[in-house]
Formats: sequence, structure tokens, C-alpha cells
Amino acid sequence: MKSFLKIFLLVCLALVALKLLPLTLALGCILAILLAGLVALGMGLTVVLAPLWVPVLVVTGIVSLIVRAGRRTA
Repeated sequence: MKSFLKIFLLVCLALVALKLLPLTLALGCILAILLAGLVALGMGLTVVLAPLWVPVLVVTGIVSLIVRAGRRTA
């Protein structure tokens, strides 16, 4: 009787999963499209803000090289 109940519950769970599959697939597609849009927005912001962050990165690198060159090892 126990094995019959387990099999019955697994079959019921499989049927529920099959019934919810279209909803799950639709939500997954919507989330994937939303994520792709956010990635595209981030890349667009990176390109637009490049004139600001590239010089800052260069200055930071030069300062780091100067500080590292000024250190003396014992």
C-alpha cells in the first residue's frame, strides 16, 4: 500500500508539473528577455560613460605605478 501511495503521489506531481510547464516556460522567457535588456543597457552605459572612466583609469594606473616605484625593499 505504501508503494502504491508513493507512485500515486509521484504521478500527481508529474501531472501538476506538466500543467504548470507553459507558465514556467513563459516566465523564464520573460526573465531572459529582461536580463538581456539589462545587459544591453549596461553595455550602452559603459560606452556612453567611457570618456569619463577611461581617463580616471589611466590616472589611477599612473599613480599606482609611481607609488610602487617609490617603495624601497628592505
